[in-house]
Formats: sequence, structure tokens, C-alpha cells
Amino acid sequence: MKKAEFRCIDRLRVRWAEVDSQKIVFNGHYLMYFDTAVAAYWRALAMPYHDTMERLRGDIFVRKATVEYHGSARYDDLCEVGVRCARVGTSSMLFVCALFRGETLLVSGELVYVFADPATQTSRPVPPELRALFEAFEDGAPVLDVRVGTWDTLGREAQALRTAVFVDEQQIPAELEWDAADANAVHAVAYNRFGLAVATGRWIDLDDSTAKIGRMAVAQPLRGSGVGGAVLRALMQSARDQGKQRVLLHAQASAVPFYLRAGFSNEGAPFEEAGIAHQAMVQRL
Repeated sequence: MKKAEFRCIDRLRVRWAEVDSQKIVFNGHYLMYFDTAVAAYWRALAMPYHDTMERLRGDIFVRKATVEYHGSARYDDLCEVGVRCARVGTSSMLFVCALFRGETLLVSGELVYVFADPATQTSRPVPPELRALFEAFEDGAPVLDVRVGTWDTLGREAQALRTAVFVDEQQIPAELEWDAADANAVHAVAYNRFGLAVATGRWIDLDDSTAKIGRMAVAQPLRGSGVGGAVLRALMQSARDQGKQRVLLHAQASAVPFYLRAGFSNEGAPFEEAGIAHQAMVQRL
């Protein structure tokens, strides 16, 4: 079993509390590692778990878990857990998991889940759209559809996401969130394979050569999954296609590392906007 066999990889560092008196990870913690990695698998599918299960009118329960030990992880090890959906039956799903240190396989396992009625916990057939999502992901197909367009075409979903993130979560006054620029801006919205909007952003004209990207919002369960990056790339490509030579944005301080990884550079000193620390950042197209 090799890491290359897994499209979804979750990374972890072994904590002191997970090591036993033998100075190795206590055997039961590997199941916790696998379970945590399965949560990363849902994010890799661009699938907010609870919203999706509610939409499908079901939930997923563990039926069986097996673990095979090939080696031991130790305190402070940097490890990676691979997860893949190996088989989908009538009502069950088999996930294969493997923990690696570097390229060395330490622990492997299988988790059998059953799709079921959340109230009675009685099994139900796996919904066809969920089966199709597993199969598409494991075949390497994209899980997102990023659409670029106007407020008239994308505004309903963009507004819902921005309200949830900026107004409800960050407590930014609604009158500061909405402005006249939306009507003329270029918007992008990322949809998952269930048609659920999971991320949005926009760009506006500053001058003939510069676009300003803003209003970047990602659904809370999917942060860190790459959906924000997909929206950012779509916005930058749209600006490039319209002849812009550089993009500017005002990043919230917590998002600065994300934009640095995307190739942006800081410009000027930090400042406050809507009561939140920001940093101006730029990138040439």
C-alpha cells in the first residue's frame, strides 16, 4: 500500500497525550486518526457533511472497523493518513485508510459505514448522487463547478454565503457588507456536485490595469479544503482575460497566509477595516 494510491491525504503531528508508556502511539488512537481523516475526505469532496446528510435525508454510521499494525508512530512524528472509498454497496461503503511516516506504511485499516435513517438507524440504500460523487472523486474528476458571471446570475448564492460568513459569523454590519459595486462587479461562485454553493468572491475595476478582488467567503466546514483557492484562481483568470495586469485585495489578517501561498505580496502597513485588521496585497497577472 502506497501514498500514491490515495487522492485524499490528511496530515497530523503526533501529540504527547497520544503516546503510551511504551513511548509509541497507543493503539486505539489510530482509529481516531482514521476517523479524523474521513472528515478531511468529506472536505475533499467539497461536501459540508451535516448539510449534505440533511439534504439526503440520512446519515452515515460505522458498522465495522479493522486495524492492522505494521509499525509504530512516535511523539512529534509528522504523519499522513490516506483515505479512499474502495467500494459502495447497496447501503454500505468501504473506506480504506493508511497512516504513513514519509513513505513508510505504519498502520492500515478498513472502515465500513452504513447509510441509514438518522432517527431509527436502520439502513437505507446509498443515494445515487452520493454514490456518483464517490466514484467521480476516486476517478480523479473535479468536485467543483466554479461559475463566473454577474450579480443577476450569481447574486442569490453569493449573498447567502456572504451573509453567513460576514454578517452572521463575523458580525460585520449588513450596511457595510452590501454596496453598489455588486451590480457591476464580476462574481465567482463555486458549486459542489450537489449544486450547493460553497464559496464566492468578486472583482471590481480600479483602473485600466488593476482589478480589486474582495468579498471572498467560504462555507465554514470547507475552509482549508481548496475551494477558496478555486474561486480565487477563477477571479484572477477572469481579470486576466479582460486585460488586467495586476490584482489588489485587502486581506483579513487571518487570511494573509492563504494569499501568500497563492503568490500575493504585502503592500504597505496593516490597517483596520470594519473593525478587523487587514493587509493590502498585490500580484501581477
